[in-house]
Amino acid sequence: MLLIENATIVSPPETRPNQDILIDGATIVRVSPHGRDPVPSGAERFDATGLIVTPGWFDLQINGGFGHDFTVDPTTIWRVAARLPELGLTAFLPTIITSPPEVRARALSVLQAGPPPGWQGARPLGLHFEGPFLSPQRRGAHPPAYLHPPDVALVQGWTRENGVWLVTMAPELPGFAEVAAHLRAGGVVLSMGHTSATWADAEAGFAAGITYGTHLFNAMSGFHHREPGAVGALLARADIPVGLIVDGIHVHPAAVRVAWRCKSPETITLVTDACAGLGMPPGRYRLGAMEIIVSEDRATLPDGTLAGSIVTPARAVRNLMAY
Repeated sequence: MLLIENATIVSPPETRPNQDILIDGATIVRVSPHGRDPVPSGAERFDATGLIVTPGWFDLQINGGFGHDFTVDPTTIWRVAARLPELGLTAFLPTIITSPPEVRARALSVLQAGPPPGWQGARPLGLHFEGPFLSPQRRGAHPPAYLHPPDVALVQGWTRENGVWLVTMAPELPGFAEVAAHLRAGGVVLSMGHTSATWADAEAGFAAGITYGTHLFNAMSGFHHREPGAVGALLARADIPVGLIVDGIHVHPAAVRVAWRCKSPETITLVTDACAGLGMPPGRYRLGAMEIIVSEDRATLPDGTLAGSIVTPARAVRNLMAY
């Protein structure tokens, strides 16, 4: 048994200071004011004075970590997931970037097969397929050789039941509406990202079922007062949540403030977009088919293009609070 003592509990919408949390194995037995209830004999005690305890965090976009990339080797999903609780994550969407169809099929097989015996870690809820239906002009670190126009033949079997939870697409591409209808019928969440969409394209995408925005501001058409683009369309919709990479590099602090004022705490999801360099020393790693260079604070392609991030969830939350 573990007793976490004198913590401040943040469990929206409540914040409760000076609380004790008693945990027995994987079960929270009780939460009570500090010192009110007796301490069970033999319980380990952790003094959380001045610390915050929150529910476990979810990351909707993580490409890998701790030296492993999910697109290079989907079997590492369980290995990375076993370490994600170190970062406060208890659930996540393993993200497969633009790649050959067999890579996505392998990732689904890994997820469907389940974890190895005795495994413990953050739970992969389902896959996030970021690509291959992306704008070539906004591909970022996605390999151009594997980009593909939207095609219903390529998304057969992409359903929530089979393990596909989220698909990032560019709504301006020909064939988008047909593929969107197919995916929505299978319970998949559609996200706008890596897109050169005009305002009209974005509005058509919302009408076709887009209900999320992938890493707002990054790899999408920017805001102009006569052509609001994808950024303007997402900021203008109070009902469409967006992902935001708040590492201090992908998005300027002032742009984070703009997003916060236009959206709400309920429609901003912090994402790490973490790559294999997360939790690793500087060096060279992989992001799918591309080699990436990881420094002390960022991950890039050799030409300097940002290629995911190495920000931890806690650092992203602290950055958001500071900005």
